[in-house]
Amino acid sequence: MNNTYYGKLIFELSKEGRCGYSLPKNELDNYKMSALPANLMRYEAPCLPEVDELTVVRHYTNMSNNNFGVDTGFYPLGSCTMKYNPKINEDMAAHRDFTCLHPLQDVDTVQGALEVYYNLQTSLAELSGLKEFTLNPFAGAHGELTGLMVMRSYHASRGDDKRTKVIVPDSAHGTNPASAAVCGLDVVVVKSRPDGTVDVDDLRPLLDDTIAGMMMTNPNTLGIFEHNIAEIAKLVHDCGGLMYYDGANLNPMLGVCRPGDLGFDIMHINLHKTFSTPHGGGGPGSGPVGVREGLEQFLPNPRVVRHEEEDGHHYTIENNDNSLGFISGFLGNFAVVMRAYTYILTLGHENVKNVGPLATLNANYVKESLKDCFELPLTGVCKHEFVFDGLKDKSTGVTTLDVAKRLLDYGFHAPTIYFPLLFHEALMIEPTENESKETLDSFIEVMRKIAKEAKEQPEMVKTAPHCTPVRRLDDTQAALKPIVTYRELVNQE
Repeated sequence: MNNTYYGKLIFELSKEGRCGYSLPKNELDNYKMSALPANLMRYEAPCLPEVDELTVVRHYTNMSNNNFGVDTGFYPLGSCTMKYNPKINEDMAAHRDFTCLHPLQDVDTVQGALEVYYNLQTSLAELSGLKEFTLNPFAGAHGELTGLMVMRSYHASRGDDKRTKVIVPDSAHGTNPASAAVCGLDVVVVKSRPDGTVDVDDLRPLLDDTIAGMMMTNPNTLGIFEHNIAEIAKLVHDCGGLMYYDGANLNPMLGVCRPGDLGFDIMHINLHKTFSTPHGGGGPGSGPVGVREGLEQFLPNPRVVRHEEEDGHHYTIENNDNSLGFISGFLGNFAVVMRAYTYILTLGHENVKNVGPLATLNANYVKESLKDCFELPLTGVCKHEFVFDGLKDKSTGVTTLDVAKRLLDYGFHAPTIYFPLLFHEALMIEPTENESKETLDSFIEVMRKIAKEAKEQPEMVKTAPHCTPVRRLDDTQAALKPIVTYRELVNQE
């Protein structure tokens, strides 16, 4: 087979005549026996690489070694909670008694899987201080939308159609206003105080009978606990609105403080953050939604219900006529649910309470160790994450992007940069509770070294990375005109 395309070599490892696998001889006479229609038939051989099996295996193995993940190194992405996914979670999710199930089986044949769903729902309710959960949403943003739909359904059931606005802090995640817009709600922004918390004085005049609710993250995106949350919840409730908790930052609260006890009525939880299931690259994910007592009937269909019987208990899948309807197929991502449930059982009641304090300890240790080299706009104790506003010494013009690129040379994934938008050179770090002091010390040492390089060898930092398979890219062009196929790259040469 010719391994050129438009006269150019497109497969560097391809050698004409080399074969890695051979298919049985085609017994069909000139495709006459094929059921494929003529317009879907291929009459010329495709342009494919000609390689042996060993070459293919080595190629993809070497490619995979270029990927960065929490299993290969420190992943301090702020607001992402990139914690380690214990391998026992994977073992349970891959167990043959679960992987061979089908969602259309009779409920009597999947009682074990339904018990997992039900037990996780009740565990999340206990950990969050809410009444009931649905596991149907496929991601955090999907959970946000579902929670807001619960909010709208609640107001609609009372004939309160004027409530079409949602209050969102200016420090919120971008998914908050986006989810509200998709749900048909108007966004009203409330300002933050200099300490990063919601400005209650700015909130008061925004509250009237058009407010459906308020979305908050606590701790907020700056890693600061909203200490006025009780007053905020009372103000929103007094005007007839509901409080929505964005569970993106639940990790430092786990086992210490429950959103339901703070006055929140609805929340979503990112199982792929707080409960250690893998995420990134678009999935898989899970965004269960919980509600306080009195809102259960609005949760999406279907729901897993437990029935007590004389000889034990039995689980059924049921629909509710008052539900907001269906928001996904079946009951959500079962494999993700299985991982999260395993994680909770592994920790147990006695160890769940250590997650939040350890995440907070690690974040404050890194912050205090670097604040003399990096600008710290908000002082005091943070929770799970914190934000630097770039280097303290900006005289050489080294930016947060440069620092992030240089980190790659030292084997660390960069933190979240240029978010939140409150700070021009934002660099947001979240170490999670999993990381050892030795790992954190190595990261601190490298960050301090980069700060020194920025002052003494700024061009070294500005042109980083230098040791990665792909060097410094034009980020703007990469976003506007990405090259996503090998053939497209060849055509541009």
